[in-house]
Amino acid sequence: MWRTLYRPTGPNELALIIDSGMKRFPPRLFWQPIFYPVLNVAYASEIAERWNRGDEDSDHAGFVTAFEIPEEYFQQFPVQTVGLDHHQELWVPDHQLSEFNDRIVHEIRVEKMFLGRNFDVPDKIKSILPSVIEPLGE
Repeated sequence: MWRTLYRPTGPNELALIIDSGMKRFPPRLFWQPIFYPVLNVAYASEIAERWNRGDEDSDHAGFVTAFEIPEEYFQQFPVQTVGLDHHQELWVPDHQLSEFNDRIVHEIRVEKMFLGRNFDVPDKIKSILPSVIEPLGE
């Protein structure tokens, strides 16, 4: 059995995911000690829309990715609730990210995107987006 998890990203992180063949999340930056996938699409959407789309470093764009890992692997990480009841995430230490990536079943996919009015979706990102996703403006 698999567990679906979600990861809100900006366009820079999404480009690195694309470079991996939609198979891996990029290593954490020196100031990011944990990788935190979230447990539900509502929370991932809040982050992508409110934080990523509002962030100049993310070019005012946020994406919600989804992926599956085996349930038994998921169980080794305690669920962290970091705000409201639905603000649930896993805290994967940065040194475990490679192993975590190895456990991803199938591919990482984009489920939603939140775009600022002036964001021009790069061709690299357009190439992996399902045709049913419509950009959301400000």
